[in-house]
Amino acid sequence: MRQASGDASLLRRLNSAAILRILRGREVATLTELASAAGVSRPTAEGVVEDLLADGWVEEYAEDEHADRQRGRPARRFRFRASSAHVAGVYIDSANLQAMACDLGGEVRAVRRQPLPADTPAPERLAAIAELVRLVAADAELTVADLAVVGVGTTGVVDGEGRVVKSIMLPGWTGLHLHAELSARIPVPVVVENDMRLAVMAEHWRGAARGCDDVVYLLTGDRIGMGLLIGGRAHRGAHAAAGEIGSQPNDNWSAFRYVADYAMAVEPGELRGSRQSAEFAISRARAGDEKARLAVRRFGRALAAGLITVVNPLDPEMVVVGGSLSAAGDLLVDPIQELMDEYCLYPPKVVASGLGGECITLGAVRLALDHAERLLFTMPD
Repeated sequence: MRQASGDASLLRRLNSAAILRILRGREVATLTELASAAGVSRPTAEGVVEDLLADGWVEEYAEDEHADRQRGRPARRFRFRASSAHVAGVYIDSANLQAMACDLGGEVRAVRRQPLPADTPAPERLAAIAELVRLVAADAELTVADLAVVGVGTTGVVDGEGRVVKSIMLPGWTGLHLHAELSARIPVPVVVENDMRLAVMAEHWRGAARGCDDVVYLLTGDRIGMGLLIGGRAHRGAHAAAGEIGSQPNDNWSAFRYVADYAMAVEPGELRGSRQSAEFAISRARAGDEKARLAVRRFGRALAAGLITVVNPLDPEMVVVGGSLSAAGDLLVDPIQELMDEYCLYPPKVVASGLGGECITLGAVRLALDHAERLLFTMPD
């Protein structure tokens, strides 16, 4: 935004920030509407809007000629120009990297994926992340310097400073100051968060949980993870470890034993991990195998039994089942819903995520957008 000097500059920036925020929340607005909402005179609003037009933050909304003939000369209307800036989101998984570039309206401009072995040393992984950001920006016809913010999601416990407090999946990750390391490699602001918190943010923004402010997100796949949305905000907890499952008494999260036992009974010579066993049972259940259907049902109810210890005290509106096993759909959702209906005072609605493998990357984009809006549209002190 343009700046003058002294008190006039401050007032101009205050008014610019206010009008930008108003336009961000509306499709279009007239000068009179902007002046009223910002609490300024119409000439002041007009001057601010002219500056914002010149700087590329705002564009004039042109109505069609038919509307012009119907109403005569209409009032000028303006809207926020989402393409005025861009952000990127990155997801660091145990075996892959994924990056996404979006404009400030959340429209995806480019997506990049890169396999990366779990045993990749931390320095090489960090270099690969920085290179992936460069590539996804280039795919969107941008440079890294054109990005307002890069949001990053990673496995492990992440504290408020962007340090990975604990990670059992990536070598050299525990104790890594991920924010500082990436900031040294990426020349724009970087924000870092735990992957499960980003997953529930993505569901709230673009997924099944839109309109719900209290949500439990359950990751299913190679591991069990959880994200909590309370009052519309991703919950971090006192030590940034909210949602970490850890070990449970009475084996509350040993749900995979049902599908593992089934897979071993059907093909005793085939060694499968937890996720592979679940996928095998789910595929055979879809094909009509009743024993497989029973194994998947027991698997779902065992997941629900662990969830109830969280759901009852938190009283969420919705449980979103995400991760690779969410593709099972009703085969997994129905038994979880049944147990919720049996044991919860106010049973939440249980749904399968529809965001697929892009869920956490979308959450990283949402994190970046939130930070970009604070940088770009917050009134100066």
